Amino acid sequence: MDEPALRREICRVGRSLFERGLVHATAGNISGRLSGGGFLITPTDACLGFLEPDALAHVGADGQALAGPRASKALALHRRIYDSDAGAQCVIHTHSTHLVALTLAGVWSAADIVPPITPYYVMKVGHVPLIPYHRPGAPAVADLVAEAMRRVPIRAVMLERLGPTVWHETPAAAMATLEELEETARLWLMTHPKPAPLAESQIDELRRHFGARW
Repeated sequence: MDEPALRREICRVGRSLFERGLVHATAGNISGRLSGGGFLITPTDACLGFLEPDALAHVGADGQALAGPRASKALALHRRIYDSDAGAQCVIHTHSTHLVALTLAGVWSAADIVPPITPYYVMKVGHVPLIPYHRPGAPAVADLVAEAMRRVPIRAVMLERLGPTVWHETPAAAMATLEELEETARLWLMTHPKPAPLAESQIDELRRHFGARW
């Protein structure tokens, strides 16, 4: 995706997330990898619902500012994800309500914040580990996320009390992953008694037919 198109797509995704209540106020950030090197990322304290293509921060591969406003304080985390996964072309972080509520109520496990209760969660999201609480923008978070990425193939993590960070090959695919993750957290929180996870044989079928990473 060329730079003008990536700028427009980041703004489109931010507006869509905002209008559907998946982000609020100035919480959250989005970045995209430029084909020529470096990244575009939303500015610090920007509202994702009112982004302008010409008002995104442009930073080099080394994280140094090249143009535009001051980059989001999550830049170090975004860069570390890109360094750890060559296929990652877009990173999105939000403070999605049900996912944050899940960390307050208690996640299923540190390795998987919710169990594999639906086929599309297994197929579209996969394992999502919990990253213990650190202040917003803390450098240590990037190290913890990189470590989690080395343990098992993942495309999302959950930052305790803050929200999910997801990455994928396009902004649209990253947004879809975020939506599936938030919806699964909502289902898990609202069902009583709690449903049983899919059986291993059912998950193996999703691996064979759809290449699920679980």
